[in-house]
Amino acid sequence: MALGVKPIKGTFVGEVDPIDLRTVDDSTLAELKAAWNRYQILVFRGLKMDESDLVSFSQRFGDLEIHVRTEYLSREHPEILYVSNMKDETGRAIGILSQGEVGWHYDQIYLPRPALGSFLMAHTLPKDRGETSFADMSLAYEQLPQGTKAIIEGRKAVQSYEAFNSAYSVPTDKKQTKQTPDVEHPIVRTHPMTGRKALYICPGMTTQIVGLPEDESRAVLDELFDWTVRPEFVYTHNWQAGDGVMWDNACTMHRREPFDENQQRLMKRTTILPPADLAVPY
Repeated sequence: MALGVKPIKGTFVGEVDPIDLRTVDDSTLAELKAAWNRYQILVFRGLKMDESDLVSFSQRFGDLEIHVRTEYLSREHPEILYVSNMKDETGRAIGILSQGEVGWHYDQIYLPRPALGSFLMAHTLPKDRGETSFADMSLAYEQLPQGTKAIIEGRKAVQSYEAFNSAYSVPTDKKQTKQTPDVEHPIVRTHPMTGRKALYICPGMTTQIVGLPEDESRAVLDELFDWTVRPEFVYTHNWQAGDGVMWDNACTMHRREPFDENQQRLMKRTTILPPADLAVPY
């Protein structure tokens, strides 16, 4: 039976018909990969997957990253990063992004070899669900005014993980900071699989346009940041128990929406790396 995918927002988000990801055969996997190239985001409902299942399924799309924030990894499955405001019996935060709100960002944009994708599963949800919003950076680039396209054509920007953690999370320690120095990436990224172009900047980590004076760089970045989160480019996912969301890290940025911090929220995420034989995907 052919895989069913219902468009939620144009060709940006598709909801996959009920499927058991623990038993996906090779033919269905090929359909899922094709659907992921057609939609930047795939939504799965009613999943029944433990951590081992999550790792096994994610690995079928590529090698998985072991996140630099090792203090927030699953002890049994270090490929899984906990995103949570919960604490353990000692009062230590078990997950990353435990306090306050989280600004728009790309996962792993700060790495020399950026991640291919992310898979996030809902484990414990607050009553108001703690929504996650996603921005379609391909459509945002396509509809960008020609004058702005001309300004950013061929330029790179600085991406800083330290800046992100200082603003939205617990700052990295000296070892982690050494592992994640600032990097430069093209502002316009060409998708390694589809060839489609997307803006590759985000308020959370992009700090400077290379080669522009600081004031001009700030003005251009602020214009781009405002542009990319216009309602026509954004999808907000209302989490339900058993949900999984898989998004493309070459063309999709996201943020967590506000929720009652007195309520517990635990999400579990894997990060898929690009194939080792794939040239740096720009």
